[in-house]
Amino acid sequence: MAEAALAARLGSPLSPAGGIEFTDIDLSRPVSAELAALIRRALLEHRVVVVRDQALAKQQQYDFTLHFGEIEDHVARHSDANYAIVHSVTNLDAAGNPTATLEQRGNYFWHSDKSYHAVPSLMTMLHAVELPPAGGDTQFANMVLAYRALPSAMKDRVAGLRAIHSWEASRLASGSRPASDAEKRERPPVTHPIVRTHPETGEKALYMGTHAAGGIKGMPEAAGKALLAELLEHATQPQFIYTHHWRPGDLVIWDNRALLHRALANYEMGRHRRVLHRTVVRGTVPY
Repeated sequence: MAEAALAARLGSPLSPAGGIEFTDIDLSRPVSAELAALIRRALLEHRVVVVRDQALAKQQQYDFTLHFGEIEDHVARHSDANYAIVHSVTNLDAAGNPTATLEQRGNYFWHSDKSYHAVPSLMTMLHAVELPPAGGDTQFANMVLAYRALPSAMKDRVAGLRAIHSWEASRLASGSRPASDAEKRERPPVTHPIVRTHPETGEKALYMGTHAAGGIKGMPEAAGKALLAELLEHATQPQFIYTHHWRPGDLVIWDNRALLHRALANYEMGRHRRVLHRTVVRGTVPY
């Protein structure tokens, strides 16, 4: 299909803070290099890409994700031996029933996926399989816009600072099950710049969130956490946020290098099922 025809499938931007949608494409079929490139360009420009009305088996989501890079494994989420890296994000308990008492609650706090890795994630894809009748939204905060809006004095203050990203500290901060000794050894704390440069666009963006629960390298713990909290409060103001209201079949793709995100518990979690399939593409070392 000609690129102009593909581009015609793009809708209007979804919000001033980011987001654009594709309609009338079927990702369950083989995806052309031209379409994959168009989605990649849309992601760089709009941070979030929404592809409507998809019915993807896990293998099809896996195959589509490979167009964008190496797919990452996941910590403590291997529930399917065949597709452990296409895992389910759910509100279900061990018996498969909806519950409001989740073992892992990190998704409900502002974060960038896998920032506790030395090499964090490039992009994430979520495919809506089962949804509550209303609510269960996902919010995205544009860290490029948030950095641009910082006062000059704060830009000078945070330049060169590195936050401590920790799997263990993040789990404690979110009220999740504490990390096991094996998980702590597998994911030791790492540091990343609080202001990172996007490797493809050259834009500067804030980079923190709940995974940066260890504070700031070289600062007293309390002072570092206070500064990170101040930056997070600034970065998650309404003008920087796009809220995605899920529709059945949505495939949502986002750029972890330019965004924070969180799920909202704005539905009856103990009554309605919410099941999404997730794949994550490995990124590069932040600088």
